[in-house]
Amino acid sequence: MLFSVTNFDSYKMKQRMNRAVVHIDMNTFFVSCERLTNSELNGIPLIIGGGDRGVVASCSYEARKFGVRSAMPIQMALRLCPQAKVMKGDMELYSNLSHTITEIIQEKAPVVEKASIDEFYLDITGMDRFYGSYKWTDELAQRITKETGLPLTFALSINKTVSKIGTGEGKQKQNLDIPEHMVQSFLNPLSIQKIPMVGEKTFQLLSRIGIRTIKTLSEMPADALQQMIGKNGLELWKKANGIDHNPVEPYTERKSISTEHTFSQDTIDIPKLNRVLLGMVEKLSYQLRAEQWLASTVTVKVRYANFDTETKQCRVQYTSADHILTKMVQELFDKLYQRRMRLRLIGVRFSGLVRGTYQIDLFNDTEEMLALYQAMDKMKTRYGFDAVMRCAGASFKPNTKNEILKRKP
Repeated sequence: MLFSVTNFDSYKMKQRMNRAVVHIDMNTFFVSCERLTNSELNGIPLIIGGGDRGVVASCSYEARKFGVRSAMPIQMALRLCPQAKVMKGDMELYSNLSHTITEIIQEKAPVVEKASIDEFYLDITGMDRFYGSYKWTDELAQRITKETGLPLTFALSINKTVSKIGTGEGKQKQNLDIPEHMVQSFLNPLSIQKIPMVGEKTFQLLSRIGIRTIKTLSEMPADALQQMIGKNGLELWKKANGIDHNPVEPYTERKSISTEHTFSQDTIDIPKLNRVLLGMVEKLSYQLRAEQWLASTVTVKVRYANFDTETKQCRVQYTSADHILTKMVQELFDKLYQRRMRLRLIGVRFSGLVRGTYQIDLFNDTEEMLALYQAMDKMKTRYGFDAVMRCAGASFKPNTKNEILKRKP
């Protein structure tokens, strides 16, 4: 159904709610963490990433001045900035500091969404009745920096979209407070690329018809935009007009995804057990990437023929990559399965989830590996999970009787 607007200004005012949403972004988080432990890294171009054939996980502002960006191949980054220092990175350090920041925010804010390892949304609607919302946020930001030593930028506005754009504009300058009456004047002069959902293809498509600023996009008829782009056209029009009803979703470390496989006959066949585990990990890893989750805890469960049940778990760096998670699952299974009694059931759970866009381990994997994961996921999304699988795990055929796929709150 096409969407048309007759009273443009009236519609915008009705749709906006009197909300107070904060977006907090830890500035160059990985770089800042490294500089905490080594002051000699201050002020120099710094790249966090893999080896010569890896990709950039993060980079300092000094490196960004030369055009270096996240997810860029390391070799290309060094051609742009040959004087940069490249470090592999310490994900355990980053994870621990991220947990510390999360605890500080959760202690003070009524509703917190952890969007990624270094990014948070806070809904503080109504707090201005007792305390200025901007002042409250500024004091929280100062506390985070005081207790962790890490810099950050925040923006306060009426919804998640505007506050996120505000954080991007405030970096290296100042924290922003964008009240409702200033939303459109703030958005209008910005490039449409500042809108989170606008990728390179959408930007090129709109640029060809002269739409390069948010002001021009916001004034375009919504139905025409919907015809041009499709179902996302209306959402894009809303964001250009400062409209976003998406709630701040409370974050919890307890969220997990898991799967269990009950054998029709109890087994002690180790190769078979390893194949089933591989298939389970591949399925769960794909789900992590499809839903943009990163896992930090891996748990393996076994149930023996006599119904004794044992589990073992370990912490890992945030990831959604099959080969990393498979290695950890196999190591846990080898440590766990020591009794050599027939098994009735095996299970795998990934927990400690945070939102994340990195689909593989950017510290260790090559750009070829990144491209492989993206290609496999694209085929699975289009043709189904079984469209492409690793040979070793192809024998794992989940069904409603022997597999339980669940999310735990």
